[in-house]
Amino acid sequence: MKRKIFVASALLFSAVVFSQKDELKAIDKAVKQGNLTEARTTLQSLEGSIDGAEAKYKAQYYFLKGQTYYEMAKKGIDVNTSFETAATALQDLIDFEENGKKKYTSDALEIKTDLLSKLVDSAIEDNKNGDNASAAKKLYLAYQLDKNNQDYLYFASAYAVNNQDYKTALDYYIQLKELGYTGVRMQYLATNKETGEEEDLGNKTNRDLMVKSGQYIKPEDKETESRYPEIVKNIALIYSQMGETDKAIAAVKEARAQDPKDINLILAEANLYIKLEDNEKFKALMEEAIAQEPTNPVLYYNLGVISAEMGNADEAINYYKKAIELDPTQENFYMNLAAAILLEEKTIIDEMNSLGNSRADNIRYDELKEKREGVYKEAAPHLEKLLEINPNNIDALKTLMNIYGTLGETAKYKEYKEKVAAVEQQ
Repeated sequence: MKRKIFVASALLFSAVVFSQKDELKAIDKAVKQGNLTEARTTLQSLEGSIDGAEAKYKAQYYFLKGQTYYEMAKKGIDVNTSFETAATALQDLIDFEENGKKKYTSDALEIKTDLLSKLVDSAIEDNKNGDNASAAKKLYLAYQLDKNNQDYLYFASAYAVNNQDYKTALDYYIQLKELGYTGVRMQYLATNKETGEEEDLGNKTNRDLMVKSGQYIKPEDKETESRYPEIVKNIALIYSQMGETDKAIAAVKEARAQDPKDINLILAEANLYIKLEDNEKFKALMEEAIAQEPTNPVLYYNLGVISAEMGNADEAINYYKKAIELDPTQENFYMNLAAAILLEEKTIIDEMNSLGNSRADNIRYDELKEKREGVYKEAAPHLEKLLEINPNNIDALKTLMNIYGTLGETAKYKEYKEKVAAVEQQ
């Protein structure tokens, strides 16, 4: 009885093998004839039995599965799923044949290369069409196919951020950080004699040939900036966005330990302390940033803002003036400078309102009135300068109208009153 059972089992196993062989042949034929739906259906029917198949049939199954789903992706059939299934199957095949007979590996690598190219092109197209979720997924899959090209993972992270999928973006950025990815590459630059524009000519050999041809001049080798600070900054910002400020600060501090003078990391840390309402720490970091970039007007402007919030009006005024000196085209610089000057107005008015009717109080009142007018006269020119940049700035117009009304300059008061009315009617 036992002998009969053994023979029956052997016959059953043999039948399964022949069935798999026939079905794999049918899949191969269907793919060649373009009957991809038929090929997919047959592949799905084999899924339950393929794990126990002979090595040669298992390898063929992986190859045909990769080929089938790749062709489906090319024809626009369930594109995202087809790309992913094809990529997984081809990689399974390559891994499976790594230590054995490589019957299909060469063809699989060829398909994989073509799939990778089309996957990246499709991701770029998705991004153009605003489908950042799909673009991120495809580029991450591209990275899975080619782990040597970490740029795919970097751009997948960026697309995930654009899609506001911060959890996925954080996962990708952490992977990049752990890889020590910088994205730094050498640019082989030269200036086009005809256009006068500097161009990246791809590689040294090509650049040198173009220079020898006489079409280009001024060859220069230049490294691109590291993306590492941006990655760490984004990790910190995402943690902050998710309410995990402690992790955000830890991420920035870790990065700054490696590159303490990086301006982007200094600013990233400063922004975190603003969220924590730690103005003193923010101010200290901004001063540190200015030490690195003493001609950056925005840094002085930010210091002006925080100094004003901390009640240091004179300090704020000096920072705003420095920002204007470095960049006299920004209307916010002038508006905030005028606002900082006018901060003194409240203190003056409060004291004026607290005075009585004694002779001494009347003398003090006149002194304060004169001081108040001096504040207005100091602020007005900065607002007028702002209006040279943006004549329709309603806040500046209204403030000037009120200033000239208080100063008793009737003509200017009427002028700005008319301008306010005109802007409000637009």
